[in-house]
Amino acid sequence: MSRERALTAAVALVDAEGLKALTMRRLAAELGVEAMSLYYHLPGKQGLLDGLAESVIGEIAAAVGDDEREWRDRLRHRFLRAREVMLRHPWAPAVLGSRPAVPPSLYAYYDQIVGTLLAAGFTPNLAHRALHAFGTMALGFVQELFTPAATDVDAAEDDLAAMAETVPHLTAMVAAEIHAAGDPTLGWCDSQTEFEFTLDLLLDGLDRARAAQAGRRSPATD
Repeated sequence: MSRERALTAAVALVDAEGLKALTMRRLAAELGVEAMSLYYHLPGKQGLLDGLAESVIGEIAAAVGDDEREWRDRLRHRFLRAREVMLRHPWAPAVLGSRPAVPPSLYAYYDQIVGTLLAAGFTPNLAHRALHAFGTMALGFVQELFTPAATDVDAAEDDLAAMAETVPHLTAMVAAEIHAAGDPTLGWCDSQTEFEFTLDLLLDGLDRARAAQAGRRSPATD
């Protein structure tokens, strides 16, 4: 029995059956041990969820790797690889968002992002603003304002249709924006197409801000 073995089993269980299936008792049964023996490695349900967050962050770190690409392509590659991890574990955004403290391994992940920006000529101030702009996209998902449960999506769209006269613009947008069947989604409005569109928009804008910043720092010439 080890913490790594327990977390590997926990990830597999949640992948298969969702977060609601994860309890200390159920995980112990999957491992063939007594539930109390898990507490030595994972101190209760919150400790287990902390461990799941750490596992996902570790998987992202391994997936993104490191390379010598130009900063924009490097970050784009990183964020899209992180999204691949999220699509394998669609429960992960909820776990990461529920942790009361920042998982320690996340600091190293974001340090690499900031390092990439600084090496490309971003000032610390602009790099800080870039992190705010990226938000959770750096981890491969978009933190939506609200997300109807999978079983309630049709009901939410029906509600909008019923309020067509009150919210005509939202109704028209929803009617026009039907996700393609092959477009992977992590939320009601977090599809792969939307993720990449927003990411490219941010990177293009940051590139322009970086160029403008460099121009302001350049010495004036006659």
